[in-house]
Amino acid sequence: MARRTKEDAQTTRQQLLAAAVRVFAEKGVSRTSLQDIAEAAGTTRGAIYWHFKNKADLFNAMMDDALLPMEQAMQRIGHDPAQDPLAELEHALLQTMRDIVSNASTRAVFEIAILKVEYIDELLGIKARHIQAFADGTREITRSLREAAGRRGIHLPVNPEVAAHGLHALMVGLIHSWMLSPEAFDLVVVSQGAIRAQLAGLGLHLSV
Repeated sequence: MARRTKEDAQTTRQQLLAAAVRVFAEKGVSRTSLQDIAEAAGTTRGAIYWHFKNKADLFNAMMDDALLPMEQAMQRIGHDPAQDPLAELEHALLQTMRDIVSNASTRAVFEIAILKVEYIDELLGIKARHIQAFADGTREITRSLREAAGRRGIHLPVNPEVAAHGLHALMVGLIHSWMLSPEAFDLVVVSQGAIRAQLAGLGLHLSV
């Protein structure tokens, strides 16, 4: 039997992740079995175990793919003296909202993560990933707020970490509300207004 090439393995991995998104969205995470995902991907359970330890590991890989662009954008904030870290922060947060609205796969992943996960038994590993993602996001927002305040020569009225928790929670709440009723409001427009209002309350103002 010919040895699988690296490209073949990567293709299979992407097929499994795409199938997981479809099945999780349809059945919910707790009611989906690895066999369901294997059948949807046109492969075997063995192929899943070649790439992932268990269902939680597969779910977390799916989340990593969806969150990677935002995480990379957040990590770049403040490293270019020519760029305003506050504008970079707004861009990173709004880009996530744009991806959710315009990219069906990204939207499905966020909908699954927000509405279709029960933190029980084998899925406790997913809870740990969510906690880590929240901590990572809050840390990067904290760094961005400190950098923006420093460049403007102002002192924030609250601890930057407290402000970061508030801004992060605002974004999560807007996504959750929009997922429940996408026709209720424009996610990008409302998010931009909410971000700027919260930043203004901290004494941080963006150029229009």
